[in-house]
Amino acid sequence: MRVDEHVAYLEADGQRLAEAAAWTGWDAPVPGTDWTVRELVTHVGGVHRWAADVVRTGAGSGDTDAGRAVGQGPPDVELLDWFRAGHGELVAALRAVPSDLDCFAFLPAPSPVAFWARRQAHETAVHRADAQGAAGIAPGFDVGFAQDGIDELVRGFARRRSNAIATEATLALRPTDGGASWLLTFGGEHIDAIETPDVKRADAAVSGSSSDLYLWLWNRPSPVEVSGDGSVAALWRNVRVRWS
Repeated sequence: MRVDEHVAYLEADGQRLAEAAAWTGWDAPVPGTDWTVRELVTHVGGVHRWAADVVRTGAGSGDTDAGRAVGQGPPDVELLDWFRAGHGELVAALRAVPSDLDCFAFLPAPSPVAFWARRQAHETAVHRADAQGAAGIAPGFDVGFAQDGIDELVRGFARRRSNAIATEATLALRPTDGGASWLLTFGGEHIDAIETPDVKRADAAVSGSSSDLYLWLWNRPSPVEVSGDGSVAALWRNVRVRWS
């Protein structure tokens, strides 16, 4: 996906997140997490400010004042306006910065701008799904966007040594909507992921729409079907999404 496409998703999903939060109320629990909607909105609003600060200033490190402030927000009466302002600042920053901007990034990408556009699009998308889940709305994603998010998870975050899984096993991801299939291999210094149609011999398989697989990989409620050795599929729960 192109930078402008990621930014368009970021813009739309931030608006949807705010709408769901306004409808639900601050104390509503977020399914599949330990958060309330208040904590969710405070977190995402802080992340947006941090990301905007990095790209605006060209920071060479993620250790910024805005980054250290993630998790802190204003009182409830101001929270939604605060979130919307920070979201708007991030969208504007990503559209304004030059494509050759050099700044901090923590996953491989064609450029730092491409990294931040993609990362914040998916950060906001999964938390939009959280807010909609709290509101009783079944979230969903386009096939192309969900596949892009799967790629970021399995070839980005999952490849970190901190996410290595000692058990030797293979796990297949089988989309039912024409999206790409993936084979994940555990047991090495990192999780190895390849896009391949040949996923028949895996120890376990997770099947569903690309949107459902995306949510499942994010450890969110999802109506996927697990076949084979369920304990192998459960190993994915050890994978963590971290900034650094």
